[in-house]
Amino acid sequence: MEIQLWREILAPYQLAVDELKVKFEHIIREHRSAGLYSPIEQVIGRVKSISSILEKVQKKQCSINQIEEYLDDIAGIRIICQFVEDIDKVVDIIRNREDMTIKSEKDYINHMKPSGYRSYHMIINYTVNTMNGPKHIRAEIQIRTLAMNFWATIEHSLQYKYKQNMPAHIREKLSSASEAIIQLDEEMSAVRDEIMDAQNSFQIKANIVSDILNNIQNLYKIANKREIIKIQDEFYKVYQVGDIEQLAHFSKQLDIIAEGYRAQSLS
Repeated sequence: MEIQLWREILAPYQLAVDELKVKFEHIIREHRSAGLYSPIEQVIGRVKSISSILEKVQKKQCSINQIEEYLDDIAGIRIICQFVEDIDKVVDIIRNREDMTIKSEKDYINHMKPSGYRSYHMIINYTVNTMNGPKHIRAEIQIRTLAMNFWATIEHSLQYKYKQNMPAHIREKLSSASEAIIQLDEEMSAVRDEIMDAQNSFQIKANIVSDILNNIQNLYKIANKREIIKIQDEFYKVYQVGDIEQLAHFSKQLDIIAEGYRAQSLS
């Protein structure tokens, strides 16, 4: 393979990463817009660097011309969850999608690696449409909690530094930290319902406030300015109280006013 072809080969994988990130981020927005808890907290994507590809080629002892055949993780998506329980939900979401099919799965949550690494891996088949037509590629999706991701990021950096010669005392520290991560995830799961209730309440409040401000902005374009100032002052008073039910009631009353002016249809 000629060096100048690297960019052309990796371009469809970058397109896949960009598309997959948008799709998973949309799942987050859908849940939050509906006032629901999202099992996905964050999405990260990357295309494997050329240096990392070359290292893996050496490890797999394959030809550079065979990278698309032998490497499943040229395109990589990492989905971060808050709780261990969310991981199964995300796996089910991916299994039920029609725009990707699963090639393989590896459960390092229930079958932790000897190093202490924990994550759920899925290799998917995905199609992107390029200027040269459809391109069928494979992508790796890693699903883990915030705590698991912190540990894995540190471990990866140390593996890169020491290659295969990580000192024993550092391995011991990593192993100990991995046990602490497991305990942390278990503690967070124990108060999961309380955390979700708090986050859902915050999201519901944010959605109500967004609707109110949108109505006020639309009314400002067509309604009497004194009336709008009065509405704004009343909104600030209700907002300072912080009661969701009062905000919801205020929002409904404002909807009625906006309907009278046909302000809700304004962009």
